[in-house]
Amino acid sequence: MDQLSSMDASFLHLETPETPMHVGSLMIFDLPEGYQGDYYEDVKEMLGKRLHLSALLNRKLAQMPFQLAEPVWIEDDDIELDYHVRTVTLRRPGTMAQLEQLVARLHASLLDRSRPLWEMYVIDGLENGQVAFYTKAHHSGVDGKAGVELAKVLYDVTPTMREVPPPRRKRAAAQYQLGVTELLQAAANNAAQQYRKLAELLPTAAKALGTAASVMASQRSEKGERSLSLGLAPKTVFNDSITNQRSYSTMTLPLADIKALGRRVGGTVNTIVMAMCSIALQRFLTERGLLPKEALIAMVPVSLRAEGDKAMNNQVSAVRVDLATDIDDLPTRFKAIHASSEAAKAVVRELKPVLGVDVPITGSPWLMTGLASLLGRSNLASRLPAAGNVLISNVPGPGQHLYMAGARMVHYFPVSIPYHGSALNITVHSYAGLLEFGLTACRRVLSQDESYEMIEHLRAALREIEALPQVEIVELKTPGADQSKVKSAAAALVTVIQPDETAPVAANDKASRAS
Repeated sequence: MDQLSSMDASFLHLETPETPMHVGSLMIFDLPEGYQGDYYEDVKEMLGKRLHLSALLNRKLAQMPFQLAEPVWIEDDDIELDYHVRTVTLRRPGTMAQLEQLVARLHASLLDRSRPLWEMYVIDGLENGQVAFYTKAHHSGVDGKAGVELAKVLYDVTPTMREVPPPRRKRAAAQYQLGVTELLQAAANNAAQQYRKLAELLPTAAKALGTAASVMASQRSEKGERSLSLGLAPKTVFNDSITNQRSYSTMTLPLADIKALGRRVGGTVNTIVMAMCSIALQRFLTERGLLPKEALIAMVPVSLRAEGDKAMNNQVSAVRVDLATDIDDLPTRFKAIHASSEAAKAVVRELKPVLGVDVPITGSPWLMTGLASLLGRSNLASRLPAAGNVLISNVPGPGQHLYMAGARMVHYFPVSIPYHGSALNITVHSYAGLLEFGLTACRRVLSQDESYEMIEHLRAALREIEALPQVEIVELKTPGADQSKVKSAAAALVTVIQPDETAPVAANDKASRAS
């Protein structure tokens, strides 16, 4: 029995029918040459043998009495595999557009909280003979980095499936539900442990806060320079209450080319991605006469996970990054985006010991659930000031090709979470030499056709960046940071992994989406 942290549980409490809080992935596989079997049955058999390798797959929630404290994870020894692993066949002709629209619909439905919080779908019928695999798991049990660790459990690095040791025999049958006394005792013990940790952390927290304040003070801009301190974000069409309907689109780029482009124009892979999003969003809003005069601001998750930590939980915070959409000159915009990103990360580095602290709050389940319901039903998201306009997340992924049940994974697209006030989520995931984009949005705010339009704007933005002249490589200065740590810190905090190998990019343009 494991108590959920406050951060993990918040994804449960903030969930409403309009805002499912699960993350997902869409993978495309090449079946082995001459394959004549039933791939769905092969996948289900493989998963059945490996469920015990990941706690995420075989645990479920037990709620606290009267929601006085966070729920706990308990083991489920009666998993119905046919429920969790499903199969869908696309109608002819089986285009990428049909697949993306199917994923949008599958991603819109809530997970059953009486069962382990995950579902997987084997999708056949694609016109090119490939097979798709869509997974979703509740964010309360997994963040982006933990999802990558889960992938290492489920997938193989060769076409031959590795043998895994069977689960150990259980000495006693687990209880289907825990008693009230056990739950309340677990909550009390967990709260006592967390408060003890808080007390022990006070000296470290005071030091971290002092250092962060010094870093922020050193980031003050000179007169006439662009400020690194961001105010509230301007209101846009994306800062609205959302429905549970989703739009979804994907794009693939060769990572080696993006890395080379970054070196040529004086930026990182992260800078290229942020600049692409800045140009695409600016163009999309300008065409509709909706671009605000103030610069758009992106909410960008940053990992708090220590190196080597493979826990299946959430260890993440977020920074706000200036997208500089009010600057027309692209090289100047580049510099502004990079400076804003590095300045925010410099503060997070110092606050890392504090940001990851779990603070138990009595009654938080009913309090947060009520606030989430109020936010959606009262349309407050469109009236309240906005911290950011769009979510942009870069998640490092496997550097080598993976296999599942003998099939070779050729694409690994992310599917993420929009929310009230942030109706568009742009997530980028690296995989085997590719940079995989997934745009997940509320369909009422960004329709499926508009999602494809945004993809085309991202492609056009990349071409615009490619047209920039080569710049002389200079040492990058991070405002307010110890310059002896800048190079190593920047390498650690650029959230797109840089794999050793590259792979050919399959066609995935708008023409391939035509029905």
